[in-house]
Amino acid sequence: MSEGDGPPAALPARPGLMNVANELTVSRILLVPLFVLCLLAGGTVWRLIALAAFCVASLTDLLDGRLARRRGLVTDFGKIADPLADKALTGAALITLSALGELPAWVTAVILFREVGVTALRFWVLRRGVIAASPGGKLKTSLQILAICLYVLPPSLSPPGIVKELVMALAVVVTLVTGADYVVRAVRLHREEPRQT
Repeated sequence: MSEGDGPPAALPARPGLMNVANELTVSRILLVPLFVLCLLAGGTVWRLIALAAFCVASLTDLLDGRLARRRGLVTDFGKIADPLADKALTGAALITLSALGELPAWVTAVILFREVGVTALRFWVLRRGVIAASPGGKLKTSLQILAICLYVLPPSLSPPGIVKELVMALAVVVTLVTGADYVVRAVRLHREEPRQT
């Protein structure tokens, strides 16, 4: 090493497993059983608690990804746990509403089939890259959350049935369209050469 050379630059520290972003993801997973139990309990008060739990869990979904990217807290655990937590929350809500007879089972089946399929595609193309969330994907998530919230509301505070059905129908359509787009992009990415690690 010559006189002008300083010490070698230190590599940036890898974020720890338990950071604020991953803690938010874990909290979302923990809120799922609370949400389901409150929804099954029935009654206006329990419905409102279930709605609050669902909204808080949905908010953590918005925050954890942003925090991870802004603060450099992206971890392998977060890459896997975050989408799984999203699917657990949405899936639990849809399945419970269908079990209560408040949402047609085919709606739940269609949405869950798409979500499970997209998750499988994520792992299929993982070695070649990550498909960035599209505006359509964000719209899909927003519509699903809104539709579920409308169905979770107590009957005394719920909008007319046609309003809930229209919002859910729109959510299903956007879910299917964005799912098809994801398949096309995943196939294109899979044809590319794997990333060098």
